Amino acid sequence: QVQLVESGGGLVQAGGSLRLSCAASGRTFSRLTMGWFRQPPGKEREFVAAVRRSGGITDYDNSVKGRFTISRDNAENTVYLQMNSLKPEDTAVYYCAADLGLTFPERRPGGYDYWGQGTQVTVSS
Repeated sequence: QVQLVESGGGLVQAGGSLRLSCAASGRTFSRLTMGWFRQPPGKEREFVAAVRRSGGITDYDNSVKGRFTISRDNAENTVYLQMNSLKPEDTAVYYCAADLGLTFPERRPGGYDYWGQGTQVTVSS
């Protein structure tokens, strides 16, 4: 079992920044691919970014590429999502997810084994 707890969401104006954190426990963190997803109001959950076990390889959806940065600290069992130049369309509940598998990149929500409870990000115009 893996427990994931997100933090760092909130309300920010367009153009601003937020950093989300996801603390993991229960399994060797360094063996997990970690991903961030989001679910805008009334829409399906969508892929945002992922980072491979070692942290050296990342993957981003085109909508966030160049604005968001995913990183991980395996010593702290934590994955981060730095979000810059935020737009109103980034408004969503953001979820952290962990994948036990070896496939990378993995963009399918069904490809992840564990999920956090989500944190709300609201970007005002």
